[in-house]
Amino acid sequence: MYMDARIDLNLFRVLDAIYQQGGITAAARSLHLTQPAVTHALNRLREHFGDPLFVRQGNSVVPTERTLAVIEAVQSYLQGLQGTLRSEAEVRPEMLDAEMTMGSRDMLESMVLPALAATFAAEAPRLKLASRRVPLDEVERALAGGQLDLVFERRIRVGPRVASAYIFDESHVVVMRRDHPLANGSLTRAEYFAARHVSVSPMGEPNTLDVLLGNDGRQRQISLFCQHHFAACQIVASGDLLLTLPRFYALKMAELLPIVVKRLPLGLKPYPIFAYWHVMRNSDRIHQWFRDRAINVVREASKVR
Repeated sequence: MYMDARIDLNLFRVLDAIYQQGGITAAARSLHLTQPAVTHALNRLREHFGDPLFVRQGNSVVPTERTLAVIEAVQSYLQGLQGTLRSEAEVRPEMLDAEMTMGSRDMLESMVLPALAATFAAEAPRLKLASRRVPLDEVERALAGGQLDLVFERRIRVGPRVASAYIFDESHVVVMRRDHPLANGSLTRAEYFAARHVSVSPMGEPNTLDVLLGNDGRQRQISLFCQHHFAACQIVASGDLLLTLPRFYALKMAELLPIVVKRLPLGLKPYPIFAYWHVMRNSDRIHQWFRDRAINVVREASKVR
């Protein structure tokens, strides 16, 4: 993107803030500016680009085509400037006063956040760590816009501006209460399909496992749907239902609840978990230290299984 020397480059911070926050008032709050100051900056940008840049839609504003055409370059410029400033300083974790935001689904959060919290509390006690849930189709945009610094997720489709690192392979298992009739010995395929199950479906979407089984003409007997895996584990611990879930999480729950973990008798292949970040953060030493430490912590945590 061509940067006109006649325009105050700080105005691009306003453009990015309005784009991220979806409104002038919220942008002003995030920038610690008054609303009139943000409105004035936006008017200057509108004059420069010869475009309204944002149009009102209900209680928020939405970007015009002109804004969408330049926002990635604007964000890259802002992130690159921040990274340049950070790259000059040596990272001292014990003195690090920053905030990092991690993205993951609720179950992955339960798997990785406790180890990360303990590590950073010991090594970088002034670091603020925030965990957010972001829809998969918004991950790349959130990384580019700086709303997320690092994402832990299964393999997802991203563009060339998003870097990734393999973390570990995960597999599914079955949990049931300790005194369940099927708790002794190996769980067979016939017993699995004859039993009743609880399925976790936060938004009412089909469970991935059931989609795969349906493609093969098989169906489980699902008696209960719930939103969260922890609630499902609690239900299983005091009833006759079975729950199929990732092994890492199942072993953690078995330490807290009276449940046992059994091999899933379906022969599903393990699936990889990755860390994702935007390539424009590669030169940011603080981000590099954070992501390298986070990735190593999660890899080590996944081995204790």
